[in-house]
Amino acid sequence: MAGVNKVILLGNLGADPEVKYLEGDKAVANIRLATTESYKDKSGNRVDQTEWHDLEMWDGQAKIAEQYLKKGMQIYVEGKIKSDTWQDDQGQNRKRTKIRVISFTMLGGKPEGGSAPSIPSSAPQQTRSTSPAPMSSAPDMVMDDGDDDLPF
Repeated sequence: MAGVNKVILLGNLGADPEVKYLEGDKAVANIRLATTESYKDKSGNRVDQTEWHDLEMWDGQAKIAEQYLKKGMQIYVEGKIKSDTWQDDQGQNRKRTKIRVISFTMLGGKPEGGSAPSIPSSAPQQTRSTSPAPMSSAPDMVMDDGDDDLPF
């Protein structure tokens, strides 16, 4: 039986992307994403719990991230969990879990010190619209059953 490895995150960037260029014009971007959940404890006090996620983007996505993503921006991410294992300088086995980004969408959050940039129409489609659009707080159409003076 096949398994499913899918992650969906909605959060804010903790820093600007760190982009490295490898041989053959390959690029990799490493990004820190914060997701925060809020709840009330037994005393009725609001408690915020923040989780930090390490994201990894490759090639075209990495270049778009470098150009458009800034600290504080809100993004929606779909990806999969990926683990790396290695030995450190002392011979200790180490393991790091990260999210390999498959698609992402920039949402309405503003980066520090400015407004959110828009992606030009030449940007790859996968980064702009494979994820659902952010939900608006107002409905698209309001139905009013109240009386009005319109003849139709």
